[in-house]
Amino acid sequence: MIRLRTELGLQAIYPKPATSQPRADHRVYPYLLRGMAVTVPDQVWSTDITYIRLTGGFVYWVAILDGYSRKVLAWRVSNTLETTFCLECLDDALAHSEPMIFNTDQGAQFTRFAFTGRLAQAGVRISMDGRGRAHDNIFVERLWRSVKYEEVYPKAYETLDQAY
Repeated sequence: MIRLRTELGLQAIYPKPATSQPRADHRVYPYLLRGMAVTVPDQVWSTDITYIRLTGGFVYWVAILDGYSRKVLAWRVSNTLETTFCLECLDDALAHSEPMIFNTDQGAQFTRFAFTGRLAQAGVRISMDGRGRAHDNIFVERLWRSVKYEEVYPKAYETLDQAY
């Protein structure tokens, strides 16, 4: 069975294990959105990283969404989980506007001072989901599900260029 699955290039679609864990010296902020109604653009922005499997490995995609309009404000793709591509995505979004609150998970890229410091410098309040609480960031998680099930999984990209 495994041989046939491999020969046919078939693979089960299921959640994969977490790939980034914050270090002890990274700061985690409280979750500020509990019970909050998002009523205007730029009130809350949210971000997250997902991976896209290619034939030769993975690429990682970060996106920033406006919590009111659900519009993707900025995105970046990288072949590593370095914080740099997240900072570039943040800079792209901040070049157009600034949120009152920026919500993310507790991934290492988002708990680093390089990332949180940039938000604090812009006067943005920082909110972080509870550990293992994907529903706290549901709109970004929904984006990932839609992209993967409607675009990535059916097409089985081999290279990053094909994914663009």
